[in-house]
Formats: sequence, C-alpha cells, structure tokens
Amino acid sequence: MKQRAVTVIGMGDDGCAGLTSRAANAVARAQVLVGGERHLAFFPQFTGERIPLKGGLGAALDRAAQLAEEHHVCVLASGDPLFFGVGPMIAKRLGTEHVEFLPAPSSIQWAFARTGIAWEDADIVSVHGRSIDGFVARLRRSTKVAVLTDAENTPARLAARLIEHGDGAWNAWVCERLSGPEERVRRFALADLAAEKDIDPLNVLLLVRSDEAWRTPPAIPYLHEDAFAKRMPKNGLITKREVRLLSLASLAIRPDAVVWDIGAGSGSVSIEAAMLAPRGAVYAIEVDPEGVAICRDNVRTHGTDNVHVIEGRAPEVLVGLPAPDAVFVGGSKGSMADIVIASLDALRPGGRLVVNAVTMENVAEAYAVLRARELDPDITLVQISRGVPLARYRRYEALNPIHIMAVEKT
Repeated sequence: MKQRAVTVIGMGDDGCAGLTSRAANAVARAQVLVGGERHLAFFPQFTGERIPLKGGLGAALDRAAQLAEEHHVCVLASGDPLFFGVGPMIAKRLGTEHVEFLPAPSSIQWAFARTGIAWEDADIVSVHGRSIDGFVARLRRSTKVAVLTDAENTPARLAARLIEHGDGAWNAWVCERLSGPEERVRRFALADLAAEKDIDPLNVLLLVRSDEAWRTPPAIPYLHEDAFAKRMPKNGLITKREVRLLSLASLAIRPDAVVWDIGAGSGSVSIEAAMLAPRGAVYAIEVDPEGVAICRDNVRTHGTDNVHVIEGRAPEVLVGLPAPDAVFVGGSKGSMADIVIASLDALRPGGRLVVNAVTMENVAEAYAVLRARELDPDITLVQISRGVPLARYRRYEALNPIHIMAVEKT
C-alpha cells in the first residue's frame, strides 16, 4: 500500500508506552508533528517542526497541509481520532486519500475495561463542548450510557440534572485520567455524585440503571390527561390523549426535529413531542403565566429537558426561535390567521403544520389562510366517546369534537 503523507495517531494518557510499533515507527520517520501541547510533550526528543493545536484547528491544519506536500506529517490525537475526535475534520481538510488513521483505544473503551462492564449494548452521549439541554431526554430509553463530559458539564452537574428531572435511579462510575499514571475510577450513588467536587476534567461518566423493575418506555407515548398537572377545568383545557396521538402522528416528528407548540397550555403535546424527538428541541409557547408555571412543572416531572418553555404571545414571541420542522397550533388567543402565516413562513421545507381547532371560526380562519397559500390541508373531524361507569353499567361520554388540519410545506 502506498504510504500516505499524513498519519493521524491516537494516543492514551500513558503516552509513548501505549503506542503500537506501527504508530511508533510513523512518529520516528515524521518530519512534522502536530498535536495538543499535552501530546507533543510525550516526544521531547523530536527534532522536526512542531505545530501545536491551540486557538483553533484551522491554521494548524492549513500549515500541515502545506508541509505534507514534501514532508511526512504526524497528527497526534486522543484515543480513536474518528470517535468524537479531530479525525473527520482532518480527513475533510486534507482528503481521505492522503490520511492514514492509527487509532488507540478510546476513553470509552478504557472506562468500560476498567469497570469490567460489557458495553455492546451501551449508548454514547457527548456533552463535551455542547449544550446540556436534552441530556435527560436522550437517556430516557437507555439502560447503560457512557458520557463524554467537559469542565462545565461535569459528572456532578449531570447527576444533579437527572435527579432534578426525576430520573435518579442510576449507578454511576467516574473514570478519570484513563490509562495514565494518575488514573482513578470511582463508583457513586447519583445523589453523592451530584455533591462531589473533586473530579478531574479528563473523565468519562458511566451510568447503569439501578432499578431492576425499570422497563423501556413505549415507542409511542400515550399519556392520560391525569399524568399532567393542569389548571382548573373552567379555564385549563388539555388536549385529550386520543387527539394528541393523531396530532403528533400528523406532525411526522423525527428524532432530531425542532418543534413549536403554540398555545402549549399544560404542555402535554410538547412533552410527548419531546419524547418522540430525544435529539431535537421543542419550544412550548404559552401566554398565560399560570400555564407557563404548570408547563414547566410537567416538563420536570416527565424528564423532557429538551422542552424550552417560552412565555409570550404568538406570533410576536416566535421571532428569533430556531426554524421548526413541525408546528402544532393548539391555541391562538384570537390570532389564528397571523399564527398560521408566521408558522408557514418559519417552517423548513418539508416541515409540517398541524392546527387543532374547536370553534367553527378558528376552523374557517385557518382554512382560509391555507387556501390563500394554495395549500390543500388534510382535515379530520375527531369525535371521541369514552366508556365511563354508570352505577353497575358503563355508558359512553362524548368529548368535544376537534378539527385536525394538517399541511406540509413543499
């Protein structure tokens, strides 16, 4: 095989001692060494040009690409460079045909090896340099998780977030400075971990469910209204679960979707949408202060920390929100036409708009706007009756009829 101009070498915290002979030979023949200062320090005997990776990769990779035309270049990286590492950026910048990757065991592999936990069924989550929003939601269907943390999103902070959102039944292992002389592996109860201050920034967090009775949640949420805190019946309507199911199906929510729920009320639609989009984000829009407080309580209760509750009146409050893949309109406060127009304008191509309307006025207003946009909505009139007790018998009790109006933005 033809020797490539750039070799990307994965390393552990044990430095040169953990290199394979192939990786050591690549460094020995290199004329240029690129890497973080911690990695470069493992090779004090190197006499060629050193390019430290600091202040961004762009300039360092530009220099490496220039030198690679006439020199052999080695780039030093942590663990497996193609696993949450710099590998993809290097391959894109320099071209995969010019780059050879020599991976070392990743920090995730070392963590499971040190704890003796099998990991073929584990999920991997990274909050390293990323927002913590949605962390609990990502773990909702997991039994075993490895988490890449950073100095801000520490194991203690993550443990506290799990407890805050009612998902505290985990065993935790914090694995620090893996494969190096300062390696430390400790097991924690989640409550103890939330209070722990002495944790090295270079760590991997392992989480394993501690509740043996725990079962994976159903693929399709179908929560009864009683599962949500809500306002008094006289002013606190909540979308019934049968209607919620049909509305969510009409939204065609993907796991990474951005969803707007306008007129969120108690947040039932937002919460179930968030369960269907664990890697996405849901923006629950509610104008009533009491509804906002209840919605936030429900979000914490159901562990959907990828729901962002926004207090304000639509459509004005929609300005500046991330472009949605799906918009649900469950309440309008008399601004139905303006909300539908704003939602259609904001939707990404291929996005779905679903309007739930009780009154004929709202149905007519929404339909008129959609037809003016030359859209032909799917319209369903949903009439649900539930069986309820009547002395020794059961009878049907009718719920309010609901129009579900759905369109796709082409």
